[in-house]
Amino acid sequence: MKLATYTTAESEPRLGFLSNNSIVDMEDFGDISNFPLPNDMLELIDMGFEVIAEINDLIANTSKEDLKEVSYSLAEITLLAPIQKPRKNIIGIGLNFTEHIAESARTLDTTGKLPQKPIIFSKPPTTVTATNTDVLLNTKLTQQLDYEVELAVIMGKKGKYVSAENALDYVFGYSVINDISARDCRREGQWIVSKGQDTFAPMGPYLVTKDEIENPHNLNLSLKLNGVQKQNSNTKLMLFNINELIEDLSTVFTLEAGDIIATGTPAGVGAGQNPQQWMRDGDVMEATVEGIGTIVNTVREI
Repeated sequence: MKLATYTTAESEPRLGFLSNNSIVDMEDFGDISNFPLPNDMLELIDMGFEVIAEINDLIANTSKEDLKEVSYSLAEITLLAPIQKPRKNIIGIGLNFTEHIAESARTLDTTGKLPQKPIIFSKPPTTVTATNTDVLLNTKLTQQLDYEVELAVIMGKKGKYVSAENALDYVFGYSVINDISARDCRREGQWIVSKGQDTFAPMGPYLVTKDEIENPHNLNLSLKLNGVQKQNSNTKLMLFNINELIEDLSTVFTLEAGDIIATGTPAGVGAGQNPQQWMRDGDVMEATVEGIGTIVNTVREI
């Protein structure tokens, strides 16, 4: 199921799902199905992944006419980030693709050595923005704005000391995230100023539930800048896969429903170009993950 947070011209943010190229309002669908459903993504995740099977059964037993009564065409709605306001910081994973490790060593101040454990950083909730929105370039802070397409993992339940073998049982779904980075804002090895500025986590266009993704470790991911492909890789090339990341992270701290893990980016970032290529006002990014979709964002100087 492709879940969306959206607005219409008259509504506050609401929860829906994609069906026949339309968005079905989740709460309204619950009303016609006599099965109470929330209008907020985090509230749905809190109900547990099992609710997705129940919703799918209800959809199968609902007529097209009834679905249409609680639906909007895509032209009538504006997609927001699937989780507009995460409860906690987004968990970022650095240097998780071998070729990106090599290009970072050539052009940044990393060592080039393969990490023995995942490199963890975080992005505040205020970094989140949606597709078709602006990424803000604050030239007082940075002259080296960069892109990073990544697969986002959304947790479905609380977990501590989760084994790699059971890790995917704790996943609710997946999304696309663009880990925007200001390469000249790292401070003594700390990345949060580089990664944590407002709008530095475009996300969407949908949250795709895990039952729709046969194998999260074999998804193509790519990014175009102004129509030119810069990144093109596959999640099978991650140094630490999703199972290993969840095992490691849940050993460090408790993972909870709705937590977002950005799993790392492949080679091809602006810092790795020769010469280096930094984004400027008006640049357009298209970040894509197979089976999920594409998010489009434009750089705007402030």
